[in-house]
Amino acid sequence: MKNFVNILSLYSFHNLRNTSFLQEHYSNIELLKEKITIAGYGILNSPEVIRGKKILLKPNWVLHSRKPDDEICLRTNDAFILAALEVILKHQPSSVLIGDAPVQGCDWDKMLSSKFLSEIDNLSKKYDIPIRTKDFRRVTFNPELNNPVRERNPISDYLIFDLGKESQLEPISSDKNIFRVTNYDPDRLAQSHRKGVHKYCITKELFEADVVISMPKVKTHQKTGITCALKNLVGVNGDKDYLPHHRIGGVGFGGDCYPGKNIFRLGAEYLLDMANRRQGKFLYKPLVFSATVIWKLSNPKKVHDLAAAWHGNDTTWRMVMDLNKIAVYGKADGTIAPTPQRQLFSLCDGIIGGQGDGPLRPVPLPLGIISFTNHSGLNDICMATLMGFDYKKIPLLANQMIILNSDDTEIMFDGAKVNLKELAKQSIETLPPPGWVEYFTT
Repeated sequence: MKNFVNILSLYSFHNLRNTSFLQEHYSNIELLKEKITIAGYGILNSPEVIRGKKILLKPNWVLHSRKPDDEICLRTNDAFILAALEVILKHQPSSVLIGDAPVQGCDWDKMLSSKFLSEIDNLSKKYDIPIRTKDFRRVTFNPELNNPVRERNPISDYLIFDLGKESQLEPISSDKNIFRVTNYDPDRLAQSHRKGVHKYCITKELFEADVVISMPKVKTHQKTGITCALKNLVGVNGDKDYLPHHRIGGVGFGGDCYPGKNIFRLGAEYLLDMANRRQGKFLYKPLVFSATVIWKLSNPKKVHDLAAAWHGNDTTWRMVMDLNKIAVYGKADGTIAPTPQRQLFSLCDGIIGGQGDGPLRPVPLPLGIISFTNHSGLNDICMATLMGFDYKKIPLLANQMIILNSDDTEIMFDGAKVNLKELAKQSIETLPPPGWVEYFTT
């Protein structure tokens, strides 16, 4: 099978690429089913691919809504998921699991409405096929409430997968405790990632699935530039104690949290480390407050962020590539096979995307497309192009460029084969994440 991405527009004229017009498509379930069927033709309607198979649907369920626009630009839209689900159910899979690992502060019950869950139950009864939803997280924590909850799911639900020296993180690793995740204990992360050791906590549901259909929301991302098919697979990891997001210190200190070196910023990082080692205890909040004050004294610019939310983050994209490798080539015995172990496709919700301070605080982007692909890297290069970004300036995508030189690569837009230059004619101006604005414009 060729590496392909099939992109469909949901606008007839460019002046219709506005939020008020495009969001109405989420209310038209029949139109969504029609478009999804066309985009995934030959696969989502294929008995060979779907019939009798265990299907894992992996939406972008990153966080519950905190403002009205979140319903359309923060997560994979509920109607989009339901439409895709029914398209798949018509071809008689044996079962469907819909799951993700949101950020630890996500309120699962607020995110999945009773109406949405009822619709899933109705579809399960209509087609007589079991459908489950599952929160893949082992740990939750609301910093405001200071209430860490561990072992939400037993460790037996996961496979601890060690890529060792084959990890993309190995070239930047050290025997020292250098990797960080905001709001997580750095000592626990050090047990999972150091020189020669790169462990991930992968839900066993991934290895039990015959077919994985990732369903990302097309958005900007603070740490990786954009988030779509590649980044969405981070949600098969159930515990962020296994997910390095950056290295402590500025570039001048040998880290990648921010450019240059500044003793106040480094001090704020160490105070945050002290806080995260004391989650659930009295000192947690005072230490976070102190870290915030010290950080502000450093006079931070847009590229300075305690969570390494900038274009120089050289860690997160590597972690993303590790998880994509596991998702495609990983075996249930914890080894990497030379050939793909399961079919992986991505059905992307870009009707209303997210721009600006994504992935958690985006504003609507009237992109007006959906895409279906069997190659996450190719898809995301196309999405970056449609967002008006230079994909070669995005490390996560620059490392996918080799796919563009393959004779077995096909990009389709509204039924016509196109190249990236032609696809760029359909691009729309997109607000980058704060730490990427100057980088993209120079």
